[in-house]
Amino acid sequence: MHYNRLAALVLLVNLTFAWALWPLDAATLGHAALANLALAVVVRQQYVINLFFRLATSAPTSWPLRVRWTLGKVYHFGGLHVGGALAGTAWFLALTITTPSGTLRAVGWTLIALLALITATALPPFRSRHHDHFEKIHRFGGWTALALFWTHTLLASPGPWEVGTLAVVTFSVALPWLRLRKVDVRLERPSSHVVLARFDHGETPFAGSSTAISRNPLKEWHSFANVPAPGEPGFRLTISRAGDWTGSFIDDLPRQVWVKGITTAGVANIEVLFTKVVYVATGSGIGPCLPHLLAAQVPSRLVWATRDPRATYGDALVDEILAVQPHALIWDTSRHGKPDMVRLAHEAHRDFGAEAVICISNKKLTWQVVHGLERRGIPAYGAIWDS
Repeated sequence: MHYNRLAALVLLVNLTFAWALWPLDAATLGHAALANLALAVVVRQQYVINLFFRLATSAPTSWPLRVRWTLGKVYHFGGLHVGGALAGTAWFLALTITTPSGTLRAVGWTLIALLALITATALPPFRSRHHDHFEKIHRFGGWTALALFWTHTLLASPGPWEVGTLAVVTFSVALPWLRLRKVDVRLERPSSHVVLARFDHGETPFAGSSTAISRNPLKEWHSFANVPAPGEPGFRLTISRAGDWTGSFIDDLPRQVWVKGITTAGVANIEVLFTKVVYVATGSGIGPCLPHLLAAQVPSRLVWATRDPRATYGDALVDEILAVQPHALIWDTSRHGKPDMVRLAHEAHRDFGAEAVICISNKKLTWQVVHGLERRGIPAYGAIWDS
């Protein structure tokens, strides 16, 4: 997976750097630790993410398919985050081991322990089973680690490079929170399984972006695909029952929620790299697909498998989809059972003459579709659940 390759690349660059400059003094260890930890933070910044997508999707469709196939994996940038975090922690551990006893060493070991906790709880087994705890540890642990890094740096008589880099990291972390605000939301509940949330607080996001919302800004944040309607202000979110938070949201129908930062590009943004695409969705996965279907920037064909679509999502939404996708394959799982999505995607790709397939579904099915199609030589894309 490209995600792992990027992480390995960062680690390889660090190993090469260490080999080339061996033996390493304390200043070099400190600079390497700071540079890598800065990389880990900055690549998760919303403006940087949008820049990555803008650069990757600027390639014309006349470029070779293999090149565009690779550029479409831009959403694997989280590998840089992982590689930078692991390398930065290793460099800082080496620095702390060589630091003489005293306050600086004590701060160093405290920071190492905290970084180890953040790293351990970010591993897939813990993150997938205890995502709420992972999110809190990553947020509050990260803020505490940044404060300890400032303390350690100031105790070590820093130069302008160290202070400047930490200032950039701090600004990167703080920037989304400087745009924290509570906004009104209008909710429509077509069924007990889903709610359509409508926002109009002065922003109309671009198709293929997502917005994170929360009912308590210091607790859980959940991202959903924005669904702007061409020529209309505001946007919608499709929120389906998929856990305690979404369940209580659908049941309670809150009138206001918290938002922060800016809208961020998502995986389906890569559609512009191809002449034709097939969208494969299950259930509420239609949400991230819908803005692209409405915008019709790239010719597309939809394959959507869901339970009783009109009863679950409402006639208005289904009719809206059919208005722009009259040839869509909408598979009612309550009547026909669960289909072979790899087969349906492959047939749609062949019949439509598409160059790529974008799958929005649960983790297991996304993996099956993406890897099943790529084994057949078809560029395929889907979420990777790395955060």
